[in-house]
Order: sequence, then C-alpha cells, then structure tokens
Amino acid sequence: MGTTTPPRTLAEALRARGDDSLAGLLRARPDLLNPVPNDITQLATRAGTRASVVRALEHLDRFALQTAEALAVAPDPAPYDTLLSLLTGDGLDDGEQHDDAGAAITAAMPGALTTLREQALVWGEDDRLRLVRTARELLAPSPQHPSPTGLGPTVAEATAGMSPGRLQEILTATGLPATHDPVSAVASLSALFTDRTRMAELLDSAPVEALSVLDRLVWGPPYGEVTPNPTPPVKWLRDRGLLLPVSTRTVVLPREAALHLRAGRAHRVPEPVPPALAAVAERDPQAVDRAAAGQAFTALATVEELLKLWNGGGPTILRAGGLSVRELKRTATALDVPEPIAAFWVELAYGAGLLASDGETDERYAPTPASDEWLDLPAADRWTHLATAWLAATRTPGLVGGQDAKGRALSALGPELDRSAAPDVRRRVLALFAGLPPGTAPDPETLLRRLRWERPLRGGPAPAAPAAPSPGGTTSGGGAEGTDLRSRLALWTLNEAELLGITGRGALSSQARALLEEGERAAAVRLAPLLPEPLDHVLLQADLTAVAPGPLERPLADMLSVLADVESKGGATVYRFTPGSVRRALDAGRAATDLHAFLAAHSRTPVPQPLSYLIDDVARRHGHLRIGAASAYVRCDDEAVLNEILADRRSTGLRLRRLAPTVLASQADPGPLLEALRDMGYAPAAESADGDVLITRAGARRTPPRTPPVPVPEGPPVPDDTLLGAAVRAIRAGDTAATVARKETSDSPSSPGPSGALPRTTPAETLATVQAAAMTGATVWIGYVNADGAASQRVIAPVRVEGGFVTAYDHTADEIRTYPLHRITGVAELAEEGT
Repeated sequence: MGTTTPPRTLAEALRARGDDSLAGLLRARPDLLNPVPNDITQLATRAGTRASVVRALEHLDRFALQTAEALAVAPDPAPYDTLLSLLTGDGLDDGEQHDDAGAAITAAMPGALTTLREQALVWGEDDRLRLVRTARELLAPSPQHPSPTGLGPTVAEATAGMSPGRLQEILTATGLPATHDPVSAVASLSALFTDRTRMAELLDSAPVEALSVLDRLVWGPPYGEVTPNPTPPVKWLRDRGLLLPVSTRTVVLPREAALHLRAGRAHRVPEPVPPALAAVAERDPQAVDRAAAGQAFTALATVEELLKLWNGGGPTILRAGGLSVRELKRTATALDVPEPIAAFWVELAYGAGLLASDGETDERYAPTPASDEWLDLPAADRWTHLATAWLAATRTPGLVGGQDAKGRALSALGPELDRSAAPDVRRRVLALFAGLPPGTAPDPETLLRRLRWERPLRGGPAPAAPAAPSPGGTTSGGGAEGTDLRSRLALWTLNEAELLGITGRGALSSQARALLEEGERAAAVRLAPLLPEPLDHVLLQADLTAVAPGPLERPLADMLSVLADVESKGGATVYRFTPGSVRRALDAGRAATDLHAFLAAHSRTPVPQPLSYLIDDVARRHGHLRIGAASAYVRCDDEAVLNEILADRRSTGLRLRRLAPTVLASQADPGPLLEALRDMGYAPAAESADGDVLITRAGARRTPPRTPPVPVPEGPPVPDDTLLGAAVRAIRAGDTAATVARKETSDSPSSPGPSGALPRTTPAETLATVQAAAMTGATVWIGYVNADGAASQRVIAPVRVEGGFVTAYDHTADEIRTYPLHRITGVAELAEEGT
C-alpha cells in the first residue's frame, strides 16, 4: 500500500473529509450553504472569503482564537510543536508562565485545533499546519492593523527594501560576519535573534534605558515614533537591528526579538480554560421558585394593566415611529414603575403580539385581537407565552433613551431597537445559570468574563467596572452603543429575567429551567401550583372601598375595573367607588339594579348602605340630561334644570342657546359638551340620532389581526439534518463531475475538452453513449443546458432511453430525473478507477 499524499490545498483537505465532517463544517458555518456550492473547490473558495472567515472567527472561543492568532505569526506551514511552544513559551522566562498553565495549554491544544479544522480555518497534518490565507491576513500584524498578539513583522518583512549598506552596518554593530548577500544578511540577523544565548549576551551589553524602551514595546503595540535625532538608547537599538525602520519617523520591534523577550510566548496570558462562574449566594431552591412565581404574577398583572390602559386606544405614534418621551412617562406613571422598566413592559407586550399600531390615519397603539385570547388563557400559560417571546425577541428595550449612530434619541417601540445578538446572549446567559446547581446565584462579573471568553471578538473590550443598570437603563460610553453591546445585553438579561420571573433572588427557577429544557407545557405545569388561585369575591367596606385579597377572576376584575377606581395595589388591591366610576358603569349599559345584584353576589361582606345610596343617587340623575349632535344639543324634560345651566357662569364657554323649552343648542362638539357638563356636577347621557341612549363600552378598540414581529436572526439559520445531507450529496456529486477522469470517445474535435469544461459530442454519439450506459449500468458525465439557458455538469446513471428522453439517476440531485436528449451538449464515460 502506498502512503497517503498530504493535501496541498484547502480543497484537497476538504475532499479527503468524510460526509459527517463536511456536514459539520456546513452546520458550523451555515453561510457557506447559500447557495449550495457546486463542488468542493467552490466550497473551499467560499470558505476563504473575507466575510465568511470574519464570521467564523467571531464564533471562536478565546483559546481557539489565541491558537489561530499564534498560527498567524508562526512559519507557514508550522509544525504542531512550534505552535504549542508559541502558546506555552520555552520555559526560560521570569516565572510568569507556570507549569500548571503549560499543562492546561497542552491539554487544551488538540481541542482548539479540532475546532479550527472543523471550521476549515486550519488544514494540513500536524507536521504542516496551515492557517487559511484570509485568516492569516486578518490576524497577522501590519502597521495599519497590529496583530492581536502585539507582535510585529519578521526581520525579513521589516528589512524588505533596506539597502545592503544599511544591512552591513547592522551586522557590524552586532558582531556578525559581513556579507554582501542581503538574503544571507537577513538570515544571520534572524538567527541571532532566535539564539537565546547570543541574544542574551547582546542584551546584557545594552544600556538600561534601551531595555526600558524594549519593555514598552515587547507586548505591543510594537511600533514607536522616533525623532530625526534619536536618543542614545534608541540609536543603540536601531544600530543593532532591535528596532527596524518602517518609515522616516516610525520603527518596529521585529518579531524574533520580541519572542525572545517574551520567552517564546505569542500571548501574555493564554486562556486555555474558560473562567469558572463564582456564586454569590446559595439559596433554597423552593424559595427561589416562590420568589420567581411571585414576580411572574406581578409581570402578568403589569402587562394586563398596560393592555387595560391602552384598551380604548393608546398613545399616538411618532412620525419617525415609536412612543414619545411624554407618553412613555405617562405610561410609567400609570403603571407606577420607572420609565426604563415601563419601556421593558411595553416592548415585551409588543414582542409578544399583544400590542400593535391600529393602522388608522391618526395612528395609535392598541391591543391586538390576540390579546383577548391571551387574557383567556390560564395564568401559567400566559406567563410562558411572555417568557418565550422575550427569549426570542431581538427588540432591546435597554437602548431606550440612548442615541443611535446619528445622534438621534432611541424611543420605545421605535424602529432602531432590533439587535440580532440579543436572543443568543439571553439564551447563553440562562444556559450558564442552568449549568449551576439549583438555587445558585452567580456573580455577574464572572458571568461577563465567561461570555467574553466564549465570544471574544463579539464581546469587544471589557468594561473597567461593569455596572448593574436597571432594565432599560443605559450606560455612558463612546458612540451610540457605549461599552460593548454583548456585555450590556448580558446585564440587561439579568435584570429583565428577574422582572419577568425567570429568576428569583438571582438564581434560575425550576419553571424557567423546564422552559429551557422541556418547553412551554412543562414550564406551565411547574408554575401553576405556585401562582395564587383567582378569587370570585371582594370585601366591601363602609368607606366606599372594596378590598380584593388576591387576584380576581377575569369577569369580576373587568366589571370591577369599570365600576370602581384602583386606589392602591400590593398584596391586596383596594378599589374605591366614586360618582364618576358609578356613572362609567351606567354609561356602559348597566342599570342600577344590575350593579346592586353584582355587588351582592361577589361580596363576602354585606353591601354597605353608603354604597347603595351612591349607586341609586347617580342612577337617578344619570341620563336626565340628553346630549346629541346639532353640532350638539342638550335635551331635558325639566325646564328648571336647563334654566340652571344657562344661569351658571361655567357654561359661558359652551355658547348655549335655547331652541325650545326643553332643548339647548351648543356650538361645541358632543364629546366636549358631555365632559363640561359632567365637570359642572351633572350626569348627562349621550344619545343617538334616534333618541336612544348611547352605551359606551370600555375597551372596544382593537388593531387588525397581526402576527408578532419576526425576530431578525443573527446570521443565516442553522440548517437541519435533511438539508445538510442533501447539500453534502450535491457537493460530492458536483465534485465528481468536475474532477473525475473521463474516457476519450474519439480522436475527433468532438471529444471531451479540458477538465472542468462541458463535453461536446454529436447527437449520434450522445445517443449511442447513453444507450450503452443504460444497458451496462455505467455512470456517465454530461453537459446539460436547461430551459433558461443555464449550463451545468452532471453525473448520471441512465436507466431508460426512449422518445428523445433519457431517464437516469442524477447523482448531483440524488434523485431520478428525465432529460431531453437535445439539451445534452455532450457525454463522456467515466474512467474506471486506476485507469
């Protein structure tokens, strides 16, 4: 048996992979699938494009990225041992790198290389590791883009274009033998810088100030500015090639010299092991579940109150979209929460599909028809609906109050709040919670460090001291985003999860754990016993108040919200009955007898006499005055009442005049006239053109049916197994068509062209070849032009040839297809293996 030839290109390395390995590559880098590559060569080309490589690098953890960065400054190709030494060092440093750290790096290196190989960022055997050229260009040092390792160019790169005379001067100053060959001179200088003994002797002779200059450059950036007349220490370094000129005013510390000073390490602090999560508290899991359930109940009550607040039509929408600062403040006051928290609840209801624009000319926000269905669900199911919507939402309420890239304010429900990274960060934060023992509350700082280790390029620079803003709060920083977005998303996730009842007292609840691992049904089953049962009664008191000792059943709560005003909330809700609230119930079509019966049926205490008197008194005066459209008129059978209104100074602005003994006309509209007379102490009722009393029903305004906003995904979606299998088969078949050896069918010009070109055969030759293949079961390679004129290459196994068509198994599509013979440009038999 012959030895396996090592791959010379990335395409060859991919071609040697198994189907499962190719599927793993496409799963890890789904952008390579759109569209499905024609063959392995096209897959390799696409995997090396800048946009795709950047996306792949952004999804590496810190140690895999450090491995790729070390490979970018290593020789190309690099042996495994060389790469390992760049991460562990040569063991001759000052003690910064400990033995246990070196052991951890050695243990973690195979896994990091496996990750890089699986994602086609590294290829080749262990003795010839190669980083994809685009990744090397992104991670290698340059004056414009310093390397993440802080290393500069090699001696050969830094001296390219340097005059032979200057090279001779450097060799003489370092005591190296003179040579007139620039290549030999560069090699001699490189050998000096990589020889620990000779390099140590050279540095021992350096002035102390020169060593201080090197200390400032050794860990990067390696570039420094010099004056036309440099100081003696800088001149000493420059004369010996320890600082090489990049321009007239810039010098660089060459890579070989820096690696000597670093004891061979590419990174100052390699991080082979992810940071551990530290716990700030160990709590009773049952107490955590109860606390989370209590907050979940508060979340449901808050969203219900928001829907009720905007029931008859909410605030108007800004011209640029979103909620104005004034309306957000008004909503926050009504909900009795700070404005940032109000922004969170508004965005949550919007993301869950419970609020939307009504689409009218005077566009307003209002509840959707889905909100009525949501309110009819059991409390636990309502919570899982909100929690699931929050997990998937790309809307980021924490940005409200900040500014976009153009300095414009970001408003709640505005169009600029989508951040595609938000769902991934939320799920990852909760996954880290779920990895801890039940009842454990993690330290936020260690959690942020872990997230930055997992996605260092996406996380950006770490904030010096991470704040703990309330949900919706913003942190100051440069630009529209301030500190890195993923860290801020993680902090907002911690606070929003606590508000929503995902966590309780800083730890993940069992119902949230069930939601993440088993789904909504399991979470609802866990949560339901922890929520208070809705009550069917209240306690009426003599001071015209009613106390609800817990949550009320929805019909009772809806009716009570019309008949009374909420005075206070907490463990128990206190409602107050007023003339205005009773009139509101009468306006909604309820009679006084209905109100008396309702209170008697739902009160555990006798109906107080003052409340009965209040209802009867308001009902007796309700509708005594009638207001309709003239512009507006006031009608009353009692002339004395109309005389009283006309004599009242407060009616002057209404510009009333008598049309008849029992009718007054006004130039005001019916609505303002109705409110003005109510403010004067009367209880008028609106009537229709037919003279019937108009019944005002609360909450009649709904938006058209709509679906919740679709989250904007971060990058292409991960393909499923079916798509991956089909894509791998198509790539394999296309690769076979492009690379397989083909037999010569004749010595005429119609024989197949060069590899990769469409075959050309006469119609007679085409027919004869496919007929022979159908009889022998052979596989052939064809060139085919479809009805749109697009040419392609296919590998087929003909089954039947008749009526001008060939029916064959198409290896490219992995299915039986029929091709018109006149669209086949040519055919070539596939050579037997080994011929």
